[in-house]
Amino acid sequence: MKIDNTTPVWITGGASGLGAACVSMALDKGAPVVVFDLAADGVADKGVTTINCDVSDATAVSQAIAKAKDAGGLPRVLINCAGIAPAQRTVSRKGPHDPDLYRKVIEVNLLGSFYMASQAAALMADAEALEHGERGVIINTASVAAYDGQIGQVAYASSKAAIAGLTLPLARDLASLGVRVCAIAPGIFYTPMLAGMPQDVQDSLAAQVPFPSRLGEPSEYASLASHIVANQMLNGEVIRLDGAIRMGPR
Repeated sequence: MKIDNTTPVWITGGASGLGAACVSMALDKGAPVVVFDLAADGVADKGVTTINCDVSDATAVSQAIAKAKDAGGLPRVLINCAGIAPAQRTVSRKGPHDPDLYRKVIEVNLLGSFYMASQAAALMADAEALEHGERGVIINTASVAAYDGQIGQVAYASSKAAIAGLTLPLARDLASLGVRVCAIAPGIFYTPMLAGMPQDVQDSLAAQVPFPSRLGEPSEYASLASHIVANQMLNGEVIRLDGAIRMGPR
């Protein structure tokens, strides 16, 4: 599938970071873009349709998807980038991990991705079939933390491991509808969260990457997303995008 002016692209978390890079990529290719974000208004001047949405709320997702369909028709591509990454140990000096915080991470990162994917796929199934019966592509965001979760990442790592585990069965479920599913597991990328860290911390993190020894650029994530959409044999796969890093415990 080509991303062009006939390929509606929906992006969650598109107001910043990896999602914003995907917005720029899709716009550069002439695609109509819908951004779902708690702060979606921040990208309204880019010529995209913006919908404020809490992806962890299934009802809000249903309402937002209905608005998106009314605004731009059936989606062809969904890229789920919305996510949060608060750090907390399972047991700290304050006691056990906050159960509400753990629940929130799962709700945003895992349930939010699934709510969007399942509901977008139902619409993709109604789209006209393209070459070899293809109707849509869904890309979720996992993380190297799914495999190399660090101290303090128990909530984040488990949510991303679930995204990785979701990939193959979701692809198999949707195969008969002509919808492909992949996930990208990025390593250490230069996102707003990292940009707020001191420079020496950023340099230390970059030095952990075997090659290239630098932070990943969001545009590199967007480039891989574009390739997944274009390469029809990529399906049911989780792709690490990490410069060969394997995270240590800290």
